[in-house]
Amino acid sequence: MHPLIARLALVTGVISIALPGSLPLAADNFSSQHHDFRVTTVADGLEHPWSMAFLPNGDQLVTERAGRLRILRDGELLTDPVQGVPELVAAGQGGLLDVVLHPDFADNQQLVLSYAHRNDQGMTTRVAKATYEDGSLRDVTVIFEALPRSNTARHFAGRMVFDDDHYLYLTVGDRGEKDRAQDTRDDAGGVHRITMDGDPAPGNPWLDDPDVNDTFFTYGNRNIQGMTRHPKTGVIWSHEHGPRGGDEINIIRAGTNYGWPEITYGIDYSGVPITDKTHKEGMAQPLHYWDPSIAPSGMDFYYGDAFPEWQGDLFVGALKFRKLVRLRIDGNEEVREEEDLMKDLDYRIRSVYQGPEGALWVLTDSSDGKILTLTP
Repeated sequence: MHPLIARLALVTGVISIALPGSLPLAADNFSSQHHDFRVTTVADGLEHPWSMAFLPNGDQLVTERAGRLRILRDGELLTDPVQGVPELVAAGQGGLLDVVLHPDFADNQQLVLSYAHRNDQGMTTRVAKATYEDGSLRDVTVIFEALPRSNTARHFAGRMVFDDDHYLYLTVGDRGEKDRAQDTRDDAGGVHRITMDGDPAPGNPWLDDPDVNDTFFTYGNRNIQGMTRHPKTGVIWSHEHGPRGGDEINIIRAGTNYGWPEITYGIDYSGVPITDKTHKEGMAQPLHYWDPSIAPSGMDFYYGDAFPEWQGDLFVGALKFRKLVRLRIDGNEEVREEEDLMKDLDYRIRSVYQGPEGALWVLTDSSDGKILTLTP
């Protein structure tokens, strides 16, 4: 035990189990409906951190929207970023977004990055694969580019997840141009499913339809910034930003139109209705929605041992309302319990993950972004 922790333990009568590495920067204790927990600041000083991935050797990779890929090692944020990150643009909501390890990373060292890219035709969302070795990326190859480009700097989406067959699901927002989400010859506003070579994944629902791009798995999605694979069922879950109200949680089902902007539970930011419809034949209803909007970002199911009463619960970050939301979902895929956590800290929550040791890891969205852990 570190000498300072030992001295504090003698004074307070409490011994804490800290994460490996240096002393935490700060810690706060909280109570919740099922568990008391401690929020510890592991690292700070990141510029709008967006995503993280847990390496087999115990390191974590963390993306900064400004364009850096950082290494967290034994609780210390290394000064030098990973070399070889592809060319990208950090503008508006765009920049370096998600980082996801290939399911066979331990053998092939491959990962994928999503990011915003600009050329003389405008901006778009790109995905590149790369091999990670000794703090550097090599063999960086673009495997997806959403077309057409546009000049807006909004709604890049960018969340990614692999399924059981090792195909990659990736989200592209409507780019702030809502009608694009119903245009199936336009890559904006949907979930795409591809191979690691960038080809449409076998079994995609519209492979034989000339009116729908082959990589589409779903469409009618506004701006999905949370997506996760259920660790028990393998089903892909997502949430997406509504406008003013109407944030949604959905299960990503092949061939589904989620309705944006033809149906929504939200209104325009100006207060003007977008549509008078919340239901329409052939368009999916959300499993759950928020009104007013919480601005959700990041999500993960919890199945660790550290918090046994949270097992099976879904955790969602909130940017606007600055909290972590815990949802209990029953066997009928209905939300039966909702609880707000960490509201007193007043952090915009960008991402949340269950770590390999059972803690919950959280990234905060600010110019002085933090890496936090939730432990018993």
